[in-house]
Amino acid sequence: MANVLVIRLSAFGDVAMLVPPLYSVAKAYPNDTFYILTNKNFVLLFDLGLSNIRPIGVDLADYKGIKGLFRLGNLLRKYNIDKVADVHDVLRSKFLRAYFALLGKKITHIDKGRKEKRAVISHKAPLQPIKHTIDRYRDVFEAIGYPAEMTFSHYFSNKSSEVSLPENICFDPSKKNIGIAPFAKHKAKMYPLEKMEEVIKTLNTHSDVIIYLFGSQKEAEIMKKWQTTYNNVISIAGKLDLAQELFLMSQLRVMLSMDSANMHLASLVRVPTVSVWGATHPYLGFYGFRQSIDDAVQIDLDCRPCSVFGNKSCQRGDYACLNDIDPDIIIRQLQKYLK
Repeated sequence: MANVLVIRLSAFGDVAMLVPPLYSVAKAYPNDTFYILTNKNFVLLFDLGLSNIRPIGVDLADYKGIKGLFRLGNLLRKYNIDKVADVHDVLRSKFLRAYFALLGKKITHIDKGRKEKRAVISHKAPLQPIKHTIDRYRDVFEAIGYPAEMTFSHYFSNKSSEVSLPENICFDPSKKNIGIAPFAKHKAKMYPLEKMEEVIKTLNTHSDVIIYLFGSQKEAEIMKKWQTTYNNVISIAGKLDLAQELFLMSQLRVMLSMDSANMHLASLVRVPTVSVWGATHPYLGFYGFRQSIDDAVQIDLDCRPCSVFGNKSCQRGDYACLNDIDPDIIIRQLQKYLK
């Protein structure tokens, strides 16, 4: 019986990708306890119905600087940690794993393949699939003594209590329900909103289609406008908690997302996801769990991919990787799931 500290503080999509391998490991080793140190907003992701998965949600603003990290380390000591699996490998997680190494604990950390990815985006290496982030997580668990088959299938498969939607969110299972998450953190990953509205406008012409818009509270104004303009559109921004969002996603026929957290959330509930890719590329190890590569909407350009995370501005200045994707291409891909 061991207590294992698993560190993955951000980002949302990367934390979501931790769910399948962590569940599989915890299921295979029920006598060991896995404490997940993550952002307090992501804690619900690990409500998986396994008693040996215990999230520790924190607000990093409370642990700034060296003194703050020492306080966080001291806080974590009360869990009697035996092993540390750092699946983040950033300055904060490096500090924490060094803290526990000094206490004589077994430590391991992720190999993110940074060199391989840099070679691809600088076009010094051919574009081909690189090891997926989920497999890199599994490598960390195996290195610390927890090899396991992938047994995760669905976020709700092992939960005793059913999540329900609030009364103000209507859901008609007889309709062809689609989810659309039109936003991404970086411009180089986000399909232009005017083109996304064309997609919505066309889908809205079908009376048997209902579109649910997913996004954060700060993006709610645009989605509220679309809801007002189109009669078959419902914005859920700021109206559901994370578990309810996952539940709603699980009821959809298909999800449309950018290369963003919502792609990974939909993957956790086994919903087919049509994803739009700009500066980034599915081959770099961040594609949705068990999603079909045929559902990745992208165009071939000599400059693609130019970024691992999409956090760079376009060198061409025109964001052709996104602007040149015709809305009809996305609509046709979605219609495969509406027949």
